[in-house]
Amino acid sequence: MSLLGREVILGVGGGIAAYKSCELLRRLQDEGYSLTVVPTPSSLNFVGKATWEALSGRPVNTQVWESVHTVPHVALAELADFFLIAPATADLIARIAQGRADDLLTNLILASDAPKMIVPAMHPSMWLDPATVANVRTLRDRGFVVMDPEVGRLTGNDVGPGRFPETASIISSFNELTGMVQDLKGKRVLITAGGTREAIDPVRFIGNKSSGKQGVAVAKAALQRGAEVHLIAANFDTSELKGIQVTKVENTLEMQEALNKSFDDCDILIMSAAVSDARPKSSAVDKIKKALLGSIELEENPDLLAGVAARKGNQVLVGFAAETKDHLQEARRKLEAKGLDVLYVNDVSGGAIFGQDQTMGTILLRNDADIAVKEVSKDALGNLLLDHAIRQLG
Repeated sequence: MSLLGREVILGVGGGIAAYKSCELLRRLQDEGYSLTVVPTPSSLNFVGKATWEALSGRPVNTQVWESVHTVPHVALAELADFFLIAPATADLIARIAQGRADDLLTNLILASDAPKMIVPAMHPSMWLDPATVANVRTLRDRGFVVMDPEVGRLTGNDVGPGRFPETASIISSFNELTGMVQDLKGKRVLITAGGTREAIDPVRFIGNKSSGKQGVAVAKAALQRGAEVHLIAANFDTSELKGIQVTKVENTLEMQEALNKSFDDCDILIMSAAVSDARPKSSAVDKIKKALLGSIELEENPDLLAGVAARKGNQVLVGFAAETKDHLQEARRKLEAKGLDVLYVNDVSGGAIFGQDQTMGTILLRNDADIAVKEVSKDALGNLLLDHAIRQLG
């Protein structure tokens, strides 16, 4: 079992529907799962090994004698939290039901007691054949979750039961299996996002490169998991956010006021906003002439996170840090100094994270080992951070 509880073996059978599992993989990653693809040898006739490795970012093997030094049928079985076998052909279902172990995927299924879900896809005559019906019944009796295929057009002109289900339907059923559904129901999640702007004059401001994408990703994930979500948004478009309470702010003092009003009622605070460290002592009414820009006097902004941490009751506090030097040491210092429960830190020395859809960094926990986060979507990171926040809530 993995540390984060979201490690999935995606088994891919040798049917034409294998190509649809490429999209399924991507959407599962967006849900916060980490996936290792284990195709059957015959499935590589439909989708090649290179495609799976590119999409998953992980090595792909089909047989137990590949990467022998890692003992893959044991190592992967121990790592897996869940199995999703999609598509599952009549042949693959039969082999699993018989307890066969003639490729890496079937070895893993036997070697792991993790929950398993099977998504059949085959010709209607094969799905309705008594042998397949009996095999499916056997697997369900053993605790496998076996989806019913959809009714519709298949390869050629055939129509009937056997069609690979829509991605959204598969993910919904899989989330029920994993227990991801509504685990934040009844909880209030407060999130700050974007970058504050401190006005110099009516035209210029002190700001930063934050796009707000990470905060939005966390907000959407929390909403999907049943939370009541309040997003304090600094200087980015929120028009497409549905079902989320939004308070729009521009500068640090406005964000501080919004935080002070809402913090006491929240269960989880996620401070993903990039807050300006300083602001002009006064903002000019008229545009400042270029020759006078060098004389702008600054004053320090309040530390918003430290301010709410001092009022902390049973809330879980999640912070973010963007560092260019000694990032882990600086992040650990920030975690402890500000009384945070969870902190995510980026090394932004190259500036590559800002505005991107992917992220990589390290999750720091108050009383646990650091967790390296390899390149994942910001949606996936949002779910990982919520996982740790929920654990801290108890």
